[in-house]
Amino acid sequence: MTFRLKMMSAAAVLLAGTLAGPANAVTLKAVMHSDVKIVDPIWTTAYIVRNHGYMIYDTLFALDEKGEIKPQMVERYTESPDKLTYVFTLRDGLLWHDGKPVTAEDCVASIKRWGAKDALGQKLLTFVDTMTADDAKTFTVKLKSTTGLLLFGLAKPSSNVPFMMPKRVADTDPNTQISDFTGSGPFVLKTDEWKPGDKIVYVKFDKYKPRAEPASGLAGGKVAKLDRVEWLAVSDQQQAVNSLLAGEIDYLEQPATDLIPLLKEDKSIKLVDYNPLGLQYTLRPNHIIKPFDNPKARQALMYALNQKDFLEATIGNPDYYKVCKALFVCGTPLASEKGMEGLLESNFAKSKELLKEAGYDGTPIVLLQSTDLAALTNLAPVAKQLLEKGGFKVDMQSSDWQTVVSRRVRRDPANAGGWNLMLTSWVSADVLNPVMSGFVNASCDKAAFGWPCDAQMEKLRDDFAREPDPAKQKAIVEAVQMRQREEVTHVHLGQYYVPIATTSKVSGVLTAPAPVFWNMEKK
Repeated sequence: MTFRLKMMSAAAVLLAGTLAGPANAVTLKAVMHSDVKIVDPIWTTAYIVRNHGYMIYDTLFALDEKGEIKPQMVERYTESPDKLTYVFTLRDGLLWHDGKPVTAEDCVASIKRWGAKDALGQKLLTFVDTMTADDAKTFTVKLKSTTGLLLFGLAKPSSNVPFMMPKRVADTDPNTQISDFTGSGPFVLKTDEWKPGDKIVYVKFDKYKPRAEPASGLAGGKVAKLDRVEWLAVSDQQQAVNSLLAGEIDYLEQPATDLIPLLKEDKSIKLVDYNPLGLQYTLRPNHIIKPFDNPKARQALMYALNQKDFLEATIGNPDYYKVCKALFVCGTPLASEKGMEGLLESNFAKSKELLKEAGYDGTPIVLLQSTDLAALTNLAPVAKQLLEKGGFKVDMQSSDWQTVVSRRVRRDPANAGGWNLMLTSWVSADVLNPVMSGFVNASCDKAAFGWPCDAQMEKLRDDFAREPDPAKQKAIVEAVQMRQREEVTHVHLGQYYVPIATTSKVSGVLTAPAPVFWNMEKK
């Protein structure tokens, strides 16, 4: 069900309705990769909602441009000699958008809600003994056993991000969408101007107190140099590019690859490679209904598909994609192709053989297609063609991305509004290891949509969480990939890269796993 605005506190309504910028306010108009209809970044992993989260919320820790963990809302923390007790103290001057101070209780409640939903957070909470607010600005986390996940988890850069929310909001069941959008970040959501299908508007939070150090990645001083940011809903890529070239908009998050040469020709346009590790395409099977409740049917996917066909159909230019069988991203320390031998090469005969062993009866599988995201639109037609060659019958059902996001969490039979297969992408920073990768999580009902259930995979994820030695971590990763060959939690379909396009008037775009709007200026 598409989320609709239900209610807000009186203070939040007053704030949203009365915020006004100066007469010479600087407004930046952007076209993002999707319209914003859902606004709870814990309820969903959708990146447009993550991007929205970075506008209005803040985090306890963050990763800088080098990938190092830095305090953000936290002023200081202490670690006991046995590495089992951590005490965190918040910075002075942290305020919610309704003017109330951020408290330790707010942070504890926010961590718990995030940890109940996020793959890394779920694993982290299995190590936590207690988490308590000591006073208004201090909270303590006591662990049952040592793990490197605590600070890393609190600095998780992408979906789901552990954004801090007021306790009254964070107490919302993580499977229920929030209806109060009070944050403490550098921008405030203008609810009175939010029109799904048209635009969403943010204004500078004048009472936000940034850190003193320069911005770096997602860390450092979050200085809002723009008074107002408008995200305009434009699904037609040619229209978006034309608007950028004409100066009608200032920023285009994901220009279609085939239109990049047009942008390069115009000296008033800048292309910014803000995310050097790129993204990874993914196909997710629904493990709880036929035929993909049978591992043989899931294995058939790994034989029927190949990465290059998807990358050619969606990206086209090899300068912006990479065929990569490494589950945890080529170009990183944990990259390995062990266990991937013979897979993702479109061996249709092997796919048909496995389907026969699985007892597949030819019932059409429901494949969800997103029609309004340029980076995803062509994935499903390629999947349909390859899967049919591999012995499947496919019913491709098309809708906009927000409908896919809402439908993919449904557990209904495929012929009653559910689904069998869906396609998406992960920013590489989300899939760097088996603990943080949301689709490797195989914890049954606690897993992300698709709900894989495999005790052996969970044991390997536990082993990784407990292992500090990088060499041994690499061995665990390779064991995960060997298990993935059998279990097939999902199918990874290659890496791709998309620059941000801006006019020459815009500067200060940060290198980070997510697009953020602090530090950005417009002449």
